[in-house]
Amino acid sequence: MHKEIGAFDAKAKLSELLRELRLGQRYTITVRGEPVADLVPFGSAPVGSSQTAVEAMRSFHKIEGVTGQQVLEWIAEGRR
Repeated sequence: MHKEIGAFDAKAKLSELLRELRLGQRYTITVRGEPVADLVPFGSAPVGSSQTAVEAMRSFHKIEGVTGQQVLEWIAEGRR
């Protein structure tokens, strides 16, 4: 079973949530109604593959208007 809980309530009820997690309950923590995190029992979350991580990085929003040379100059300046 999966439930939603607001961040404020999750903070106030952390001990209760931890007890329920041990029993298999799962939660989605929200901030102003928007999901921000999943709270799941330890060991139940699937470990992502390296391919999934690579795909996620490739889908990052691209910065436009910066040349490769500018990036190399920033790296040389220590702007890593």
